[in-house]
Amino acid sequence: MTNDPAQVIVDLLELGALAQAAYVAAELRLADHLAGGPMQVNELACVTSCHPPSLHRLLRALVTLEICTEQGDGAFALGRSGSFLRADNADSLQSRLLWFGRNQWAVWSQLLQTVRTGEGARKRMTGSDGFEMLERNPNAASTFNMAQVQRTRLVAKEVARHYDFSGVRTIADVGGGHGVLLETVLRANPGVRGVLVDRPHAVAGARVLVEQAGVADRCELVPGDFFDPLPAGADVYLLKNIIHDWDDERASRILRNCHVAMPDGGRLLLVEHVLPARLDASASHRAIVHADLAMMLGPGGKERNEHEFRELLRCSGFALAGIKPIGLGYSILEARKA
Repeated sequence: MTNDPAQVIVDLLELGALAQAAYVAAELRLADHLAGGPMQVNELACVTSCHPPSLHRLLRALVTLEICTEQGDGAFALGRSGSFLRADNADSLQSRLLWFGRNQWAVWSQLLQTVRTGEGARKRMTGSDGFEMLERNPNAASTFNMAQVQRTRLVAKEVARHYDFSGVRTIADVGGGHGVLLETVLRANPGVRGVLVDRPHAVAGARVLVEQAGVADRCELVPGDFFDPLPAGADVYLLKNIIHDWDDERASRILRNCHVAMPDGGRLLLVEHVLPARLDASASHRAIVHADLAMMLGPGGKERNEHEFRELLRCSGFALAGIKPIGLGYSILEARKA
């Protein structure tokens, strides 16, 4: 962002609106269509079933986001940011944009009401602050799970690179979605076995991912709920971005279930943002408060500072052993049975 304090506000207004343009680009699969080379507006309008003059205006807006570029002959080509909207890009963000546009945009419009009342927007809009709506809506579940895969992929590499899993026999990934974190750790540690626990709609998609990763023979997939008893006996219970979803009462229920399932000498690893003591205007701190507000609007959770994590763990039967920053704004919090 610019250093001009007035321009900061103007940028927020303009970029907030242009986020919708990026979502529409993802919805129309423009990056996939442009992957083969530049196309004229009329060609793109034909394959996307769009009004040509209106699509042209959208494409011009996308040029300013570097999602596409305009050629001398009036054709449009894929820009350097646009490659991340391709479905076949290993680092694709396409599903994250689709989840934002289809499901989160309306939720964020409820921020004022949530600040005034303390009630999350998701509960007002769906009747529940949990994830039950994904069980009822397979299309939303598919988009959500792929968005989580795309969110987790880079963080997973950092976890595998920074944490020493030597001596570990079994890792239980609790609430691990399609299993991208677990399969990344298993590929980096060939002697380790894994157990993935999540809701049925997530586990179904995980089967494909672990087979593609070549770790299916070392990975057990268990449909379940982390509010219920968990598979017992793993050396490590690994939870990424699970605890921040929930208030202290429900977060403690999840942690206590890990405590009961864990053998003596087992380890609990939480991959989370750790809220700093004081915030500034840096991009990393904006990412943390964005997540914090998203949790307030959604399932009712929050980002926590070190003291809050320490107390939550203590009340759940754990002692915080250490916090290891791993980049991308995340840290690994390691805890042991108290």
